Amino acid sequence: MDAPLEKIADPTLAEMGKNLKEAMKMLEDSQRRTEEENGKKLLSGDIPGPLQGRIQNIGEQGHIALLGHSLGAYISTLDKEKLRKLTTRILSDTTLWLCRIFRYENGCAYFHEEEREGLAKICRLAIHSRYEDFVVDGFNVLYNKTPVIYLSAAARPGLGQYLCNQLGLPFPCLCRVPCNTMFGSQHQMDVAFLEKLIKDDIERGKLPLLLVANAGTAAVGHTDKIGRLKELCEQYGIWLHVKGVNLATLALGYVSSSVLAATKCDSMTLTPGPWLGLPAVPAVTLYKHDDPALTLVAGLTSNKPTDKLRALPLWLSLQYLGLDGIVERIKHACQLSQRLQESLKKVNHVKILVEDELSSPVVVFRFFQELPGSDPGLNAIPAPNMAPSAVSQERHSCDSLNRWLGEQLKQLVPASGLTVMDLEVEGTCVRFSPLTTAAVLGTRGEDVDQLVACIQSQLPVLTCTLQLREEFKQEVMGTAGLLYVDDPNWPGIGVVRYEHANDDKSSLKSDPEGEKIHAGLLKKLNELESDLTFKMGPEYKSMKSCIYIGMASDDIDVSELVETIAVTAREIEENSRLLENMTEVVRKGIQEAQVQLQKANEERLLEEGVLRQIPVVGSVLNWFSPVQASQKGRTFNLTAGSLESTEHTYVYKVQGSGVTPPQTPSGARTKQRLPGQKPFKRSLRGSDAVSETSSVSHIEDLEKIEHLSGGQDASEANSPERHPGVPTPPEAEQTGALQDRAQRLEDDCPQMRKPRSTDLRFTQPVNSHL
Repeated sequence: MDAPLEKIADPTLAEMGKNLKEAMKMLEDSQRRTEEENGKKLLSGDIPGPLQGRIQNIGEQGHIALLGHSLGAYISTLDKEKLRKLTTRILSDTTLWLCRIFRYENGCAYFHEEEREGLAKICRLAIHSRYEDFVVDGFNVLYNKTPVIYLSAAARPGLGQYLCNQLGLPFPCLCRVPCNTMFGSQHQMDVAFLEKLIKDDIERGKLPLLLVANAGTAAVGHTDKIGRLKELCEQYGIWLHVKGVNLATLALGYVSSSVLAATKCDSMTLTPGPWLGLPAVPAVTLYKHDDPALTLVAGLTSNKPTDKLRALPLWLSLQYLGLDGIVERIKHACQLSQRLQESLKKVNHVKILVEDELSSPVVVFRFFQELPGSDPGLNAIPAPNMAPSAVSQERHSCDSLNRWLGEQLKQLVPASGLTVMDLEVEGTCVRFSPLTTAAVLGTRGEDVDQLVACIQSQLPVLTCTLQLREEFKQEVMGTAGLLYVDDPNWPGIGVVRYEHANDDKSSLKSDPEGEKIHAGLLKKLNELESDLTFKMGPEYKSMKSCIYIGMASDDIDVSELVETIAVTAREIEENSRLLENMTEVVRKGIQEAQVQLQKANEERLLEEGVLRQIPVVGSVLNWFSPVQASQKGRTFNLTAGSLESTEHTYVYKVQGSGVTPPQTPSGARTKQRLPGQKPFKRSLRGSDAVSETSSVSHIEDLEKIEHLSGGQDASEANSPERHPGVPTPPEAEQTGALQDRAQRLEDDCPQMRKPRSTDLRFTQPVNSHL
């Protein structure tokens, strides 16, 4: 494979190889100049237009693969004889190289764009091989003896439906083989149960046709017992097809026995594009069969030169990388997965699902919290005495936290290529598969170390949030006016809803008043500048408005949080009602004022008489006998909610003083916070803003001063003025000493200075006039 292209006998291939070398040299020169100018691994010839700057860095090997597609279009213009020889040579060379690299001796290759397309062709080949009269009788043969295709329960979703659609078979032709439940991995095919299914199908007159095994499942990368499955297939004459990401390790020097057994199977599907970071490279299905006519009928081979040109991009890429480059890329991906696996074993509260697959390039892990009453060695397996509802709730809670963890890690370490997936047994997990992402994203060992560091930094947030959930639930349920909303899919402390006076609990219709209260509550909570995040609930979850409280990164005072939510929501509701009542009172007052002014106008007309209303006569009459009319108006007292005459104002030139409204009591209990302490933080727990020896005692002194000063002010207000000669009581001396100490403390710590009473000013409310 590494031989120079000039040594190829065909002059067309030699000329093409020379041109390719020149093109590769141009790419290398362009790459070198770009690195010197910008210090980045980007090619200078970027795509102009709207795609400029948005194409990912595919590297030189990626450009070689893309070059193969355009080169194939030029080659297709050659004359038929040269085109036939050239395409045949490209197809045979690529097939030979792939068989040698992945240890599949004497195999043939079928290149296809869709990964599942090769398996569909293999199924068609198996049908033609087992049903000799299929070409003549067609589906009548299948009706008399129904074929059965066996798929693992851990297979890729939708694979069986795709095969039936492509082959025109009914869904009963598929047989889903369960995975192990008692012994072995829960993602490996149960061989004993498979043998039982095969015997039952034979007794029913069916024909076991094909078995699809996994060398690295689509979810967690587990490998089936391929050696045992091969023996079972040879015993009953079943075609064995193997697929999976672990087949890439066949190119390495050391291969596990379970993966090495795949080299003896009847066919396998490889995806070298993701493994090597090659864009637009076809997948390859390697198979063994001696009858060219059947392979031609099945569609695995073709006489069209254009179909053979599908292998050209891979042919160019394999020559560019060489055997050492291919092995190095696959080895680097496996080392990354092993590095992450070894690091996660030292991290608490992280469970690895593929610990027995040391050679697997896939690492699947999840965060877990040990349940009360369970064995820590069993990794959060629920105890028998726990109720199923509690286990299910705990499972959903951990799933939401793992989903949040996966999204956070994807943002913090984008080069890791993590994916979040849901497994039937384990729940939500995070998967690291560098073999399919490292070559494209350029994942390095430093990225794995950063990933582990990010996991460790997020674990305190996860454990703290999970511990505070039950406390938050109990506090909300014990607070009047608040309703706890159970949403296990929310990765936070919890969800709460405020029940206002007009809230209809039984109705699922939209609640405009409740939405208004919750919108104001959300605004108030976000203005507190705490470490918690607050947001409105997703609209698709419920038509009722809720407040969703996010993750807790520190020890949170849950009681203060719940009390703040309840008091703030109640104040918003009261203010809203006050505004509505005031609006109604003002509206009625305006209507009443209009009626009274109209009556006053009618009375004035009766007093003045009819003659004064005539334009000319009225002017003469008013000149001889002027009317002393007083200015009358109405003023509206908002406090009393009544109309008053303005005659007193115009006569005495003084506005009447209304009734002073009583002071509105505040429902919030003000909590003393230390300097720099954010809301909802527990006092004196891990706070760096104060020290245990000085600041705490200072705060206690300030509280004593406030208490004594309040008592002294009250006594002075109820007692006569003290004469200079009267001795000072001991309480006053103690208060004075504490005040001197507080003054010195304020001079030393300006940030702990409290506002004095003289700094607070109050104004009397002024009546509004219409």
